[in-house]
Amino acid sequence: MKITMLCLIFFSIRVIPSRSQFFKYDLVSLGCESSAGGNTVKRNTSFRRQDSCPYGWGRFNGSFCIICDLYPLDSGLYWCETESGERSHAVNITVTAGSVILESPVLPVMEGDNVTLNCTTQTPSNLPAGFYKDGFLIRTGSTGEMTIHSVSKSDEGFYKCSISGVGESPESWLAVRAASLSSAPPPAAPPPAALLSVSRLMCHLVVGTPYLLSTIVLGLIYRDRKRATQPDEEQDRSHAVIMEVE
Repeated sequence: MKITMLCLIFFSIRVIPSRSQFFKYDLVSLGCESSAGGNTVKRNTSFRRQDSCPYGWGRFNGSFCIICDLYPLDSGLYWCETESGERSHAVNITVTAGSVILESPVLPVMEGDNVTLNCTTQTPSNLPAGFYKDGFLIRTGSTGEMTIHSVSKSDEGFYKCSISGVGESPESWLAVRAASLSSAPPPAAPPPAALLSVSRLMCHLVVGTPYLLSTIVLGLIYRDRKRATQPDEEQDRSHAVIMEVE
């Protein structure tokens, strides 16, 4: 009798901050959560397809792929992929040059959970916002916030929001996963509070490195030139002293 052992490998992509929409120039960190190593973050965008981090985009710090300055061209599908070609659930990230985004879950939510959607501007505010599902106004939030209690499959759809006098967000798909799915990976632990700060510091160091190096090089050149001219200057001063004595 032949017994086949089946090992399930759970892996998913992690997005920090955990949302599907971003403003232009925002920072995002993407990582792979897996029970097996060797995963790579990949993406498909309108600009390029099948790009692997960090080849051509992003900065890899050993655990996360960090995009320091997001642009609309970075909008697209992102996922994790194993060396053998297995893919995680793909997430759709949208980058806008507009003034409003909808903060909604980037990963599917569990049926029965409560989900809060936030209509956010580049400068934080609590302005009233209208929330739309599949193009129809469903609710107005006096503080730019809407909570869907005990979500179900019927709540799936494209959501967006609008703030009068400011603008409208892009649409994002809200996916709802059946609670009976036993193969679902465990929920991700919240990110360390310092993770985004470290990512920003890394971006500043990367961006500032060329300027820093050029400053150091120019300083070394100035020092060498000054040293090279010092003997001539000392010789001229000695000659002037001799002339005064005579």
